[in-house]
Amino acid sequence: MMFAPIFKSVVENSEFSWLGRFVFPGIFDGEHIFSISVDQSSSVLVQKEKFKGVLVSLLWSSVDRDMRAGFERMNAALKARAESENS
Repeated sequence: MMFAPIFKSVVENSEFSWLGRFVFPGIFDGEHIFSISVDQSSSVLVQKEKFKGVLVSLLWSSVDRDMRAGFERMNAALKARAESENS
């Protein structure tokens, strides 16, 4: 799915989020939030997604399956990159 997200928040070293919309506001809106916590020995990235709109209930099963798989691939790639740059 192609969309042009709008950044909602950017908090240095803490969080960023974007809002993606399908066609028009209120049809299928997804806010993606990345929360980052770092201490001396580790970093933790948490992703959250919030959906709103009239098509969410109709499309949820395929969106959940496909999006979850994409996020899992993204997480694995990010982990591999972070670990290779820190070795």
